Amino acid sequence: MSSLRGTTRQYWVALRAMIVFTVVLGIAYPIVITGIGLIAPSQANGSKLTVDGRTVGSALLGQSFTDSKGNALPQWFQSRPSAAGTGYDAGASSASNQGTESPALITAIKQRKAAIAKSDNVNPASIPPDALTASASGLDPDISPAYARLQIDRVAAARDLTVAQVTKLVNSFVAGRELGYIGDPTVNVLELNIALSKLKG
Repeated sequence: MSSLRGTTRQYWVALRAMIVFTVVLGIAYPIVITGIGLIAPSQANGSKLTVDGRTVGSALLGQSFTDSKGNALPQWFQSRPSAAGTGYDAGASSASNQGTESPALITAIKQRKAAIAKSDNVNPASIPPDALTASASGLDPDISPAYARLQIDRVAAARDLTVAQVTKLVNSFVAGRELGYIGDPTVNVLELNIALSKLKG
């Protein structure tokens, strides 16, 4: 009989513990963390960027600035290539998984280099690597300052702006290394293009 009572008591203790932990960890904790996320910086809501009240993208995700045929629009700074789905597909985030000796990758790099050299009227040797290769996620929102500066003349001419105006804008969007020493300086393409759309000649 005492054995049965002991077993029953253990079940009740276990049941009460399960209820308490369910309430604390399954309800209270998610509510608190969600609340903190909503109060914290914008990353919790996807770092959405808006223009005139309309969401145009996220500061955390790259996107293309091309026409319906996939041709780069000269009036915009271009992002780095993407291997995610058909390009910048958040539902298919991935790299190409092609090695440095892959014929397909070598061909793609040659084609990209030729296209950029022609559109930006630059020496192919001056084109930085991030202009020619996709990131590991295929969703990188940033480019190197070198790639951004490579595009200045084209963008300035397409928008009837001075090179000095566009250069000043690009320089204002160069973000330094994380904590001063991690990674490389970057330029967020969407943020730069939003500011560019407001720049007057």
